[in-house]
Amino acid sequence: MYSEQPVPKRFPKVPIERRAAAFLLDFVTVWLLSSFFGVGVVRWIIFLLLWLGLRVFFVSSNKGQSFGHWALDMKLLELRFRKLPDLLTLGKREGIVGAGALLASIGLNINITNALSMLLLCAPLLVDLAIAASDREWQQAYHDRLAGTVVIQTQRGFSLDLRAKRWLAEIRYRMRR
Repeated sequence: MYSEQPVPKRFPKVPIERRAAAFLLDFVTVWLLSSFFGVGVVRWIIFLLLWLGLRVFFVSSNKGQSFGHWALDMKLLELRFRKLPDLLTLGKREGIVGAGALLASIGLNINITNALSMLLLCAPLLVDLAIAASDREWQQAYHDRLAGTVVIQTQRGFSLDLRAKRWLAEIRYRMRR
């Protein structure tokens, strides 16, 4: 049988906990910055603008890496063409995950007053994470599947996770001495 789709090359998969940590780094950065600049609806608009700036425009100019992806040695590729995604693809991908991140930030802001609302507002991100964890082949989340992207490991980055492990091992060694 002949197929029009090219056979995808195998890419090094990223463990789901590293993807979650990279997302968390990006999310906390945008959440803290938006908390300083506004209240209510203004904060939400600033959150979305910062999210799109960090996860679309910064990624397109930084070889497929956001701040969190750079810190943990990952990058984003368009699966079909095996290249960096264009702005439209990034916008589609990050529009979906950005809406979930915005809902989660609203939920985290009302954490103390209503825990059930917080859980419901964080649910879209948790479902997205569950979809990525259940995909054994590419570990694509819902937003990755719709945009046709995949997150892969790369050598270019800060290797924050490896440095943290090294620092903890050194601290344990010094405490034993």
